[in-house]
Amino acid sequence: MTQKIGLFTGTFDPLTNGHLDIIKRASKHFDKLYVGIFKNDQKQPLFLTNERVKMLTESLSALIEIKNVEVITHERDLTVNIAKNLGVTALVRSVRNTQDFEYEKNMFYFNHEMTGIETILFMAKPSLEPLNSTRIRELYSFGQDVSQWVPENVARELRKRNEESK
Repeated sequence: MTQKIGLFTGTFDPLTNGHLDIIKRASKHFDKLYVGIFKNDQKQPLFLTNERVKMLTESLSALIEIKNVEVITHERDLTVNIAKNLGVTALVRSVRNTQDFEYEKNMFYFNHEMTGIETILFMAKPSLEPLNSTRIRELYSFGQDVSQWVPENVARELRKRNEESK
């Protein structure tokens, strides 16, 4: 029997409770779920890649029910190429709103045409729909407490970074 292997990618800068929710839910549908922290040239990250890996790994280790998730990184390649090399059977994506859906629909077309790999969309829980890393970074840059929207270890790193910048 073929293993079901998923790949959920993003910049996770910073990791939000919405990201963790998708990872928890998706992990139940796969034998193995890769969570890929991939570089996005259009974004200026708040945290270095190794810092994001550390925070994501710490957040996942606190979740006892998740045993089949592995964090990976990649600097420069198409997600579908990485997916093929890993033997991925489905890409995992999350959708919060109609804009996300339109974007993912377009990506699905090209990803599927190039590789035949399916994409599985997870809808954000209504309470988590507003969460996105860009908004969290913006609020943080104005000195707002964002701890209710990010895992505790991420909130701690944000507070530490804020103290160091003073």
